Amino acid sequence: MPTLNLYTNVPVDAVISSDILKDATKSVAKIIGKPESYVMILLNGGVPIAFGGTEVPAAYGELISIGGLGQGVNGKLSSTIADIFQTKLSIDSTWLLLLKHFWLCCINFPRNHVLLVWDVI
Repeated sequence: MPTLNLYTNVPVDAVISSDILKDATKSVAKIIGKPESYVMILLNGGVPIAFGGTEVPAAYGELISIGGLGQGVNGKLSSTIADIFQTKLSIDSTWLLLLKHFWLCCINFPRNHVLLVWDVI
């Protein structure tokens, strides 16, 4: 079951939350080639996040999936999730970090910011 955990420091009301859940479910299913009925999306709004030392509107996500991920999929998935957050919550894609099945992918991540991720599993 592909699971996308999303966190943002922007408060999310019930209507926007529902829209994001629907859009993300459809997008993940389509892009990684899994049925929508298998996809789980968790959305956590209003979470304290400091990204690059600042508390500007930001988002972080982790996608866990058995299969369906790879180089051809990662960029498309990242830009699609970034578009959803930009449209629904006005979060600039510069401040979105998406970790996919132990693959790190950043959208417009500034070169002067460094993020280290170790896979201990």
